[in-house]
Amino acid sequence: MSERPFSYDDVGATRDPQFCPPGFHHLRERTRLGEGEAVFRRASEAVLTWEMHRAMGVGINASADRAALDVDVTVSLAGVIKAPCRIVWTVEEPRRAGWAYGTLTGHPECGEESFLVDRTGDGTVWLTVTAFSRAAKWYAKAGGPAVRGLQLAYARRCGKVLRGLCAPVSE
Repeated sequence: MSERPFSYDDVGATRDPQFCPPGFHHLRERTRLGEGEAVFRRASEAVLTWEMHRAMGVGINASADRAALDVDVTVSLAGVIKAPCRIVWTVEEPRRAGWAYGTLTGHPECGEESFLVDRTGDGTVWLTVTAFSRAAKWYAKAGGPAVRGLQLAYARRCGKVLRGLCAPVSE
């Protein structure tokens, strides 16, 4: 774990998908992945091992091969933007699996984002991406609403990519 501090106060708050601190923008995007235990297991593994992110073309440099509390993760976009984060919570249960990371100082944004796979009572498997954020660096501030649009597009792409990764096990 690095010595960098978190760049926001409400660490771990994405456990409540409705929570958004004052002054932050809230995002919640839910994507249906398929049905059944095999889809749930495949999706969970792809999220917990960074496979989903890497399949999106996002650079991931993590201090562990699997998401776990206090693992440091640097996300890079196009090899130019480097975004340091730390895992703030994880869950691995029979019907829910995922994690959240929070931004560290030096990240272009300030806030938290979670990636949660869940299997509902009818067997449907979903990915929910939840985040609260606000700009931290000048270029994120200058981007204004366009940055929020990119965050929504990113969350939607997570669902599309993960659904594709699960397609071979769908029925």
